[in-house]
Amino acid sequence: MANLNEIILWCNQTLKSHEFKDYAPNGLQIEGKLEVNKILCAVTASQDAIDAAISQNADLLLVHHGYFWKGEPYPIIGMRGKRIKALIQNDISLVGYHLPLDSHPRLGNNAAIADLLELENIEALDPAEKHPIGNIGFLKQPMSPEEFKDFLTSRLGFNTIHLAANKKEIHKIGYCTGAAQDFIAKAAEQNCDAFISGEVSERTFYEAKELNVHYYACGHHATEKYGVQRLAKAISEQFDIETCYFELNNPI
Repeated sequence: MANLNEIILWCNQTLKSHEFKDYAPNGLQIEGKLEVNKILCAVTASQDAIDAAISQNADLLLVHHGYFWKGEPYPIIGMRGKRIKALIQNDISLVGYHLPLDSHPRLGNNAAIADLLELENIEALDPAEKHPIGNIGFLKQPMSPEEFKDFLTSRLGFNTIHLAANKKEIHKIGYCTGAAQDFIAKAAEQNCDAFISGEVSERTFYEAKELNVHYYACGHHATEKYGVQRLAKAISEQFDIETCYFELNNPI
């Protein structure tokens, strides 16, 4: 058993969440019971994830994509109202970390991608950022664009979309999980051979060709399911409480 406020304080300090300018609040978004015996983590605070937290008697739902995003309507009604009502009625806390959980050099989504792809010599995609949201890494051995696509599909379990450039070999790679397709311009500035993110836009096809950077869309969900699991494991080790992961395979 652990205290909710102590968990949040530890997470905030570990992730340095106060140092990020984000699109949604990081940390405690909905307060439930103060005594936490079990945490369920998921990528997104969907109704399925909430139902899983309820059925598994979790006291806290830890997610990467929570609520109260900038530009969202204020009224708590409809789909979002139903979700929030279920959390409150079952006294379950909702805790979300967005950019801090992308960026963290050990627990973050980008760190997990680097580990999965066995990238070396990690550096910032944008050297001006205090806490880089995107990174650059190097393959141990260069690959052809086609070999790299197959490698990504195998390691990330997602049918990778490849938008081709002219480079015949891939060694230096920029990457940022989720919906960071527009960071391909930063990758071009850093002379990367390829750039990896989760989603893809119509314009990305032309940008990959004209910037001469191979683009690989590896799935928003597929690239961001690791951070919450790493954070949940770290919380479990810090506070000696049970954690589990809810997987709802999102094809986007």
